[in-house]
Amino acid sequence: MEAERREAEEGSSSQNNLPQNIDHRLMSQESLPPVNSVPVDEEEAVLVDRQAIENLTEGLLSHYLPDLQNSKQTLQELTQNQVILLETLDQEVTKFRECNALLDLNSLFTEAKIYHGKLINIRKDMIMLHEKTTKLKKRALKLQQQRQKEALEKEQQREKELERERQLIAKPAKRL
Repeated sequence: MEAERREAEEGSSSQNNLPQNIDHRLMSQESLPPVNSVPVDEEEAVLVDRQAIENLTEGLLSHYLPDLQNSKQTLQELTQNQVILLETLDQEVTKFRECNALLDLNSLFTEAKIYHGKLINIRKDMIMLHEKTTKLKKRALKLQQQRQKEALEKEQQREKELERERQLIAKPAKRL
């Protein structure tokens, strides 16, 4: 009983420290009908005064409310930090995606270098083939000219031989 009285006194002394919303709750409780206590044991019948209930409630609230408010503030800070961490994590994921895209881009550049080298080799091969075809055309032209020259010489040789044969063939002498 003495412990209840001390708590009731502490509750009434700390009533000025409670926030306004608790005072409103307490005022609304005053309008409630008095609470009849229900005996726990038939031997012990405890009658609790309405003022004692209010004092005990105020004491309980004054004892736990600051811790609960601190917990609420801590939870809000943790939630805010969690949101910041999620945003940071999202940014890091975006960076990793960009890095993967850069790796893909680097592989494309490497592949482009390989194909550029192949194109250079093909160009060299085409230049070499062009030079060879040019040489072959010149050689074919020279061979054609040489054959034409030989054919012309043979023709001229044949004409000379025919002419010589004509000259060798006896001509009847003209009589005079």
